Amino acid sequence: MGIDPVRLGIVSTAAINRNVIPHAKASLLVDLLAVASRDEARARDYAGEWQIERSYGSYDALLADPNIEAVYISLPNHEHVPWTLRALEAGKHVLCEKPLTRHPAEVERVWDLAESLGLVVCEAFMWRHSPQTKRFAELVADGAIGKLQFVRSLFSYVMSDPATDVRMKKEWEGGSLMDIGTYCVSAVRLLAGEPEAVYGEQVLGAGVDVRFSGLMRYSSGVRGLFYSSFESPSRKELEAVGTDGVLRLYDPWHGWRGGIELQRDEEAEIEQIEVGAGDPYRLELEAFARAIRGEEGPLLGRADALGQARALAALYLSAQEGRPIELSELDPKV
Repeated sequence: MGIDPVRLGIVSTAAINRNVIPHAKASLLVDLLAVASRDEARARDYAGEWQIERSYGSYDALLADPNIEAVYISLPNHEHVPWTLRALEAGKHVLCEKPLTRHPAEVERVWDLAESLGLVVCEAFMWRHSPQTKRFAELVADGAIGKLQFVRSLFSYVMSDPATDVRMKKEWEGGSLMDIGTYCVSAVRLLAGEPEAVYGEQVLGAGVDVRFSGLMRYSSGVRGLFYSSFESPSRKELEAVGTDGVLRLYDPWHGWRGGIELQRDEEAEIEQIEVGAGDPYRLELEAFARAIRGEEGPLLGRADALGQARALAALYLSAQEGRPIELSELDPKV
């Protein structure tokens, strides 16, 4: 039985929207009604380009539209929490682009408000909705490689124009860890759980980390290692090592090159595990819609957002202080 499509508005005309809009328009569970910009002409032109019914010259004007049930927030990092809170206060469900925040106290504030109003809020880690992600995590959990020992994740590319890229603005909470590194941290957490301690090192450029490497430590003996970079050749990898074998994904974040590799040992033939197709952006939107309609709980809720923010906060603190950080050290008010 189908559900009534969720009437959606987009807050901003950010570049990431090009990955979301086509799938919102193609889905039967989403009715993309409106887009907002801080510039009325920009909003009008953008709506015309993407054939969106309504345009608004301010974000507050979109939030005031009673026909909009939910919003997708694709603003720069430093505006995620403020506009998520304003959208919730306006009675809208919220899908906020990752990372929601690196501050655990802000996660608690967002979900406290959402739950008090009976609204759904989700952090938009589209990769978590991919069929290959689900299958990869199942294989690890089911013991396909024995007992998990090590997780390695990597996301890098060479930024084309650092001088003008918003991800290079410190005051906008830029940096490689807050952009592509969030995927790497999310992956380690998905497979190994919440870390006991972390150690991070960063290479700075223009005040933000252009390269970040991190070690995530678990009481079970599992270790997670990741690397994110705006200065390294394009790489996207996820690997899980266990007592009996290795699982690999060479396109974990977008799934454009699907398929999982399983290798029992160095001499063994590599087994290709086929995974059903499914675009993560559309699956993310449809999971959000079903959660709003009460068909299922959100895939990513308070606990995941809080775990992600705690890991990011500890990694930044470690990089700043030059020492490992126990997550128990974190100030819950930060």
